[in-house]
Amino acid sequence: MNKILPTTVVGSYPQPGWLIYRDKLGSKVPRLRAPEIWRVEEPWLEQAQDDATLLAIRDMESAGIDIITDGEMRRESYSNRFATSLGGVDLRNPGTTINRSGGRATVPRIRGPIVRSRPIEVRDVQFLRANTGRMIKITLPGPFTMAQQAQDDYYKDEEALALAYADAVNAEARDLKAAGADVIQIDEPWLQARPERAARYGVKAINRALAGIPGPTVVHLCFGYAAAVHDKPSGYSFLPQLADASAAQISIEAAQPRLDLGVLKDLAPKTVVLGVIDLGTEEVESAEEVARRIRAALEHVPPERLVAAPDCGMKYLSREAAFGKLKALAEGAAIVRAELR
Repeated sequence: MNKILPTTVVGSYPQPGWLIYRDKLGSKVPRLRAPEIWRVEEPWLEQAQDDATLLAIRDMESAGIDIITDGEMRRESYSNRFATSLGGVDLRNPGTTINRSGGRATVPRIRGPIVRSRPIEVRDVQFLRANTGRMIKITLPGPFTMAQQAQDDYYKDEEALALAYADAVNAEARDLKAAGADVIQIDEPWLQARPERAARYGVKAINRALAGIPGPTVVHLCFGYAAAVHDKPSGYSFLPQLADASAAQISIEAAQPRLDLGVLKDLAPKTVVLGVIDLGTEEVESAEEVARRIRAALEHVPPERLVAAPDCGMKYLSREAAFGKLKALAEGAAIVRAELR
């Protein structure tokens, strides 16, 4: 792995059209299960997901990415696979909540204590570890975000629900490390959407989720998938507070929203995983454009505390565009790396 300006992905990579009905992805991220998106029938689905994962691994390796994921090929969304596998969650009689755009969304209903009775993503890590020599990262939905994506009929206390989710995430993260994960990332996009609640208990829940987890840990927050959110603000409503989180790295998007990079100073001494690839367009950046974005970040954070990445997950892009963007990411980082020598 490149020790200065390493490259990584945030999580997802485009699922092949032979694996899912891509037209059913739409712009809505499912909170319940969405089995209708799979093109492959259940007896062969796991094997098909394995094959798609191998494609994602090889694409990331070929593009030159240092820290790779499994592309989240087995997931219908970044959060629903883990969140709906926990005890205490009623999927047959779902509830509703206000989504990030102000409408109502169908979500899991919490009817009992949140319990993780079994590992959920351990096989994902084992498969990834067995099929690459690169550093590997696995992602989990964060406790704060899962609490916002549920109707709580049991705890009747949103902080208590978030902390219960944190315990489930922590237990899963311990097993994922034991299975070979180098980096654990928790996805917390709703920190930005609900900043007042986040200020009350967001960092507390994150720290509980990551307690005792060795090695690099990451918190990712963003404004939402580019496929769903087209006009993004140029600043975060919740970001400096993450300097108090126990995670070693904070992952944020900056390319599409043209983020004011002065905020990076507020995150010291964290390592920043910075989005330098715009996922709001299929157009592939040049390596020099990526290098320019990295250079702009280096005005605010030293190179030893910067990791280059796409803004968010790449799930909604075409595979051709995603691969081209990852290749530009690796080449752009290499340009700047050479300038620093």
